[in-house]
Amino acid sequence: MAVRNRLYDWKWKQVHSSSLKVISVGNLSVGGTGKSPTVAWLARWFRERDKRVAILSRGYGKLDDGRNDEALELELKLPDVPHLQNPDRVASAILAADELDMEVLILDDGFQHRKLSRDLDIVLIDATDSAAARWPLPAGLQRERMSSLKRAGFAIITRADAVSEEQVDKLTNQIAKFISRDRIALATHKPQSLLQYPSTRLDLERLRGARVLAFCGIGNPQAFFESLRRLGAQLIDQREWPDHHAYSREDVHWLMNWHAEQSDAILVCTVKDWVKIQELGSRTLLALEIDLQFLSGQPQLESQLDSCV
Repeated sequence: MAVRNRLYDWKWKQVHSSSLKVISVGNLSVGGTGKSPTVAWLARWFRERDKRVAILSRGYGKLDDGRNDEALELELKLPDVPHLQNPDRVASAILAADELDMEVLILDDGFQHRKLSRDLDIVLIDATDSAAARWPLPAGLQRERMSSLKRAGFAIITRADAVSEEQVDKLTNQIAKFISRDRIALATHKPQSLLQYPSTRLDLERLRGARVLAFCGIGNPQAFFESLRRLGAQLIDQREWPDHHAYSREDVHWLMNWHAEQSDAILVCTVKDWVKIQELGSRTLLALEIDLQFLSGQPQLESQLDSCV
């Protein structure tokens, strides 16, 4: 990765400059740092300012209809925002400019995708990651070393409310070696409601004191389970699948039998999982909807976005 970055730094590898404004959302690590809520927040921010915005992603883990779970989730939240999935994101950027008449592109998971230039690089760092996880692969989860933040324009520490203030301060100090403090924000993933097929939204109070069976196939499953506990749910059992898991008929049957054994419990998953299943016969399946909420640094980020557009 270091050699590859040098080739781009020295302009030995070609970079495509789009005629549109490009905002990249990425991270240093593999696994879930909260990119989807951040991408959704950015897309809404631009739409509220009447900017025509499209999302570009690689499309990892595509389903039979050609879209992956992230596309389905973002389509649910942002029906008026095109989501172009293609490993060749330069081709997607050209399509968005020439045929869709977009003004702004949001590059999902784009920090390492240096083939497409960007006007702002936003990097997410999960506060709940352990110190060991911040070692480079294969010892830890880092795709790049922390020093790579020198090429980022803004950093967001996600799930900052899930750790102690001392841990947040320590992580902020590490990041501040490479990005100025006025370009570091703190954010949390705030639960909003429970989604039930097809479009019913229920109050989160339904979870307080309830017996819950929870499952997911995301990058950071423990963060999801902990969110349920903090809402007052009693997790009587939980199941994890790999990130971007494509649920098979056998998986659905397993879930139905699992719930049949604890029929008084509520069956809850993430929206990323729900969009691939939605219904379990006569059994109710609920999804925990989560949005990004800033604890600090939002005005500074908005200033950066204003400068871009």
